Amino acid sequence: MAALNPSTIRRLQKLQQVPSVWEGDRRPISPDSSSNPELESETTNECIIWVDGSHGMVRAMDMVTPDTGPEAIVRTLLRAMENPQSPAPAIRPQKIVVKDREIQFFLRGVLQNLGITIDYVPDLPLIDEIFRGLQEVSDNRPPQLPPEYAEALVEKAEQVWDDAPWEILGEHQIICVELNQWDIENLYVCVLGKLGMDYGILLYRSLDSLKRFRERVAYEKSYENLEEAFLGQDCLFITYDSFQDEQNQNGDRNLENLSISEIQANFGNLHPLEGLRSVLYEEEAVTTLVTLEALHRFLRASRKKMIGDNFPSISSRYRIPIPKSDEVVSVKVTTMPEVAEELYEMAMETETEGDGELEIEMPMLKDDLVPANSLLSLGVVPWETVAYLRDNTKQYQAAEEDIETSGEGLPIILIQTSLPKATKLITDLQEGEGLHGIGFNPGEDPMEEKNYDLGILKTYDGVLHLFGEFMQNDPVHQEAKQKWDERCIATDGWCGLIIARGITGASRGQPEFKDMMALFEIRFLSSQELGIGPLKLMPVSYE
Repeated sequence: MAALNPSTIRRLQKLQQVPSVWEGDRRPISPDSSSNPELESETTNECIIWVDGSHGMVRAMDMVTPDTGPEAIVRTLLRAMENPQSPAPAIRPQKIVVKDREIQFFLRGVLQNLGITIDYVPDLPLIDEIFRGLQEVSDNRPPQLPPEYAEALVEKAEQVWDDAPWEILGEHQIICVELNQWDIENLYVCVLGKLGMDYGILLYRSLDSLKRFRERVAYEKSYENLEEAFLGQDCLFITYDSFQDEQNQNGDRNLENLSISEIQANFGNLHPLEGLRSVLYEEEAVTTLVTLEALHRFLRASRKKMIGDNFPSISSRYRIPIPKSDEVVSVKVTTMPEVAEELYEMAMETETEGDGELEIEMPMLKDDLVPANSLLSLGVVPWETVAYLRDNTKQYQAAEEDIETSGEGLPIILIQTSLPKATKLITDLQEGEGLHGIGFNPGEDPMEEKNYDLGILKTYDGVLHLFGEFMQNDPVHQEAKQKWDERCIATDGWCGLIIARGITGASRGQPEFKDMMALFEIRFLSSQELGIGPLKLMPVSYE
């Protein structure tokens, strides 16, 4: 069983202990998969909650995956004591009650030196009421796809993936689907993926929206305005991603070689007044379904005519049945070579004006410094170990001034990889004139609705290097980042980078002294000092 550090125990013992009783529990929060069979395979998250029963307030709450160990309960409890989410003072309760025997025994072992009584009770009425409310919110959330169309939509998206329209169509080669249904006359189909980056189908509700967006992309100089242009589109969309997120964590977005079993389709809507929405309602779902079927039939019949750079004028009609009904829709599909030429000329004109490149004010942020599949961790090294490493590592970059040896030790980022890759990483840092600092910058993926702390290394040649993407709502990262910030304050802003070998050996995840090849003593840089502002993943590629 893991135990609290003596320093942590002493810190917690200094908190005022009040005669209050706290309730704690860990329970699953299930998505309402009954309304959408596509959600049945989703992992059910678990919620950890600590409540001050004497005052009826939630002091801390975290969402974790089922395979997260019982240590997460303690992490949330410590936060409830020291940094409650409610406007309440930092205190230590006199008594804790739980309804799970295993949690009771675990907490008794961990908290035995804090003077807190841990009791078992059969019911937790306050937490029961809170969880009922949480589950109701989860159950009442609209499904991503209407149940009656979910299966058909996923199957049709998979069929289009197998059609691979990006092999023959560029983003400027627009196809018009004439519907005259559901208050929509035409949808204008734009295929993403020819550049091997983001794969998907955009269904614009108007040609003006498509052209305005392309024009802003072609001439815009600011990433902030590009984001506004992205959210100003009026379209339905289907994008493709890998089930294995870690395959793309290093920026490798090329999914072309993956089979359909490794691909998932994501559906959504963009509108200037709604923004990005990852939910399709009934009319949007049936519109998307019919359009994808029309595109599939058109590609099957006309693919050979569009091989190479050929994009002739082609027009076809299809009668498409609507699932779960007796209706049949007559649809006309037409290529738009004149629009394709206009969009292509727009892109070429911009390249000519910019000497072949779009002159976007883009910070120099690279992601090829840290080797793929490296182990990354935020932690602390005791001062005795720091003194040893200063004299015994192959590469040592000393701080520009004496570091205040207060607190637990030197806060460090550890990068562990293989010996050849560690050697190359050290060489690359030397070629960058040395390491200037480490910082974290906010990042966001609007498509996945995820927020990240982007770990960034800055070399003295002014280049920023991405070394890791950490989910902001990950409780493990939250705790590590909080401790990192506290330790950097104690050292007056000094921290370190350790590069270690041995990623496949017995020391994987716990390198020994002999595995540590380099120590860089550097400054911690705030996001303001990094100077790049919040970053957002733009789910489009440009020709």
